[in-house]
Amino acid sequence: MPVSASISAIPESTGWKSWWRSGRLSQYLLLLACVAGVVGLLASRALVALAPVAGVAAALANPDLRRQVPQWLRLRTVWAPAGLYALLLLSGLYTHEWSVWRHELFRQLPWLGVPLVFGLAVPLTGRQRFGVGSLFVVGLALVGAATVGQYLRNPAAANEAFRLGHNLPSVTRIFHIHFGLMLALAVYFGFRMARQALAPRLLRVALGLSVVVCVLVLHILAYRTGLLAAYLLLLVEAMLALLVRRQFWLGTALLLALVLGPWLAYRTLGSVYERVHTTLYDLEQFEQRRDINGFSLSRRLAAWQTATVVARRHPVLGVGPADAYAAMMDQYNWRSYGLRTENRVMIHNQYLHQLVAGGLVGLALWLLVLVGPLGQPTLRRNPYVYRFLLLQGAAMLTDSLLELQISFNLFVFLYGFLIVAAERRVRQSPKPSPAEMV
Repeated sequence: MPVSASISAIPESTGWKSWWRSGRLSQYLLLLACVAGVVGLLASRALVALAPVAGVAAALANPDLRRQVPQWLRLRTVWAPAGLYALLLLSGLYTHEWSVWRHELFRQLPWLGVPLVFGLAVPLTGRQRFGVGSLFVVGLALVGAATVGQYLRNPAAANEAFRLGHNLPSVTRIFHIHFGLMLALAVYFGFRMARQALAPRLLRVALGLSVVVCVLVLHILAYRTGLLAAYLLLLVEAMLALLVRRQFWLGTALLLALVLGPWLAYRTLGSVYERVHTTLYDLEQFEQRRDINGFSLSRRLAAWQTATVVARRHPVLGVGPADAYAAMMDQYNWRSYGLRTENRVMIHNQYLHQLVAGGLVGLALWLLVLVGPLGQPTLRRNPYVYRFLLLQGAAMLTDSLLELQISFNLFVFLYGFLIVAAERRVRQSPKPSPAEMV
């Protein structure tokens, strides 16, 4: 019997030894790590650093650690992230940027550590997981509402900033791309969680209101990456309803929302109106080969073309993760697109970035991380798993999310919390309770 299943059967006793023997110590340390991770993503970067420490302590505190190690090694979802880290190690044989390579070895340790934590620590209960998820959804709604409040202080000035291509970060200083993606995740997670009948009514109401708030924040502040990911997933949900589940009316309603949502936002929200016209004008500058130094999307298109040239020269193993920036800047020296040095941006596409940094091998490993879990039927049917992967996959079409620490932490944490933990539960208990979060 798994340690988590036997916790409630052990008589109450005092002292830390009883906590360790019963598994409570490991479980509560893992809960602490998850709460610290969520709060850290929302507001405090210091807590993001605390979360891995508590997580590793949770894994080491498992009284059944020896028996759990072989089971952890049999989890398929831990091997693809480990493969990405192994490729980083291998790139040390041909890197030219030793200081960057050493930094990346430390920065990317969560590829190994987070799957280890969720594979070895005493698992959270369904109620605990639901609490962590609720903290994520409600917390994002509160941060989003406060950010909209900041926008409403002077909407005319904010819309003018949108017209010039600027964006509004969250009140807790989360970068707008990452904040938009987090809001999209909160919408789909919260919508599912609010329908859990066994959750307290007040919490379900709070989750439902949080979903509404997050949808409004996404549109009012016109976060392009978050909206792109959200509407692509809405299209997938509509196709699943129509073609797989045979739910004609639901699928039709989702397709209608897919059309009416952007149209209504464009017609009623000045921020969306300005963002659409700014985006079209931005793309026009690149197409007509004008000066693109002040235009975000045009510089990304230039970066994508530059990245394809670099990738063709190093097709198998790439230039190495530590050397990707230097290789891009060298190629810009050959063809600059008229960009000044300070405006020569990195790739802004995770798939192209993996191709440049790790070649076809690196891209294959990354796709195995992103798509591999969907090869397991139980995980593929898990609404939290496939929504997380599809939202991340869509957002990574327009940004290299793994290259900045906050979005890397977001992906790796949710990968462990949702996917590794879900596979572990399936292997230990093939029929999870419907009340569980995932």
